[in-house]
Amino acid sequence: MPSDPTPGRHVAYPALSPAAQALAARCESHVNELARHMARDAFERLPGYSDLPADVKDVEVAATVRTGLRLFLRRVQDPQGRAGDYSLFRERAAQRAEEGMPLHTLLRSHSTAVYVLWQALRDEATDEEAGALIELVDFLLRSHEAVIGAVAETYLVEQATLSAERREHHRSLVRGLLDGSMSPQRAFEELGLEGPCLVVHLHLPREEGPATTSVADRRLVRRVQAVVDRSLGTDSVSLLGVDGGHVVVPQQADDRDGIRTCEELRTSLKQLCGNGVRLAAVAAATAQDVPAAARTAVEIVRIARACGRPPGFHLMHDVLLEYHLSRHDESSDRIAALLDPIEDRPDLIDTLRVHLEHRHDRRSTARHLGLHPNTVDNRLARISELTGLDTGSARGNALALAALLLRGNAPG
Repeated sequence: MPSDPTPGRHVAYPALSPAAQALAARCESHVNELARHMARDAFERLPGYSDLPADVKDVEVAATVRTGLRLFLRRVQDPQGRAGDYSLFRERAAQRAEEGMPLHTLLRSHSTAVYVLWQALRDEATDEEAGALIELVDFLLRSHEAVIGAVAETYLVEQATLSAERREHHRSLVRGLLDGSMSPQRAFEELGLEGPCLVVHLHLPREEGPATTSVADRRLVRRVQAVVDRSLGTDSVSLLGVDGGHVVVPQQADDRDGIRTCEELRTSLKQLCGNGVRLAAVAAATAQDVPAAARTAVEIVRIARACGRPPGFHLMHDVLLEYHLSRHDESSDRIAALLDPIEDRPDLIDTLRVHLEHRHDRRSTARHLGLHPNTVDNRLARISELTGLDTGSARGNALALAALLLRGNAPG
């Protein structure tokens, strides 16, 4: 079954002897019989073939076999290849990929067809045609290599396309569930979720330095996804990127707040991404609660970062006051504007944030920033001078904290 494995490119084979052509011509009357034998009997030993509907075997498979047999016999008479000879084989390979037939089963069907054709040629040949038979077998095996190449290439391309479509559909379902743009119940059902769940937000550190390539980013996301799958199991669904993302996982009766789940996941992610990994988990009793839980989890991580809390697993309880202070209302803009005088001084912003996180301990703040305590004092005094905030009073510190949270100042 020689053919053109690459569209637009012709494949030619040496002319066969008149004796070989005559032997092949005598087999033309057996094409329909051979096709039925292959479709109904010879292929039955292939894994999964017996599960195909009878009409697929008798019509589709048999037609493909007939095309292959006639193509081979035509090429024996005229070895010049023509573009398009493999179009039916490619079409069938794409169909089998879409139906989920394993590639090895598809390729074995072509090899089985070659063997059955060899048997037919052998049975038809006389003792005097041994040389002609050898010619035909050589021609058959060389052309079979091209067939297998075209079929495998088409199958793998189609499989990759289908896999990409499934991944994108999965991502769109998770995205629609998280942002509420899709019916939560429908998304739950299509994703195979049920019952109460935890919505986990991941924040992954980005290394300083030259920008990473898209290839490196995709590799990182795949590796993070593998860690999530191993840690949380196949019941979880996720939407991840290079900065992190979300994971929705069934809630466990003995871990309703997700502490154990997230600590185990963070331990695994630390080995891949370093110590800067942050997580927050919020329970969602129903599918309808997932979008709000996702937003809350993002806010918990954002606030923990803005307050300078060390990386790790964050609960709402850890940032309860800060969460409350960061809610927007009619006073928010005025509070956030208190830090406008130092918005172009990241050194002062960082000092203020670390000072608040370290409970106003100047020495602890200095150690964290690598400064002398007197430098911290000077910076705090400068902040008070420029903003009017008294960082030595409870009220001043509360206003400074609220301003930081409302402005979203967070370490890079």
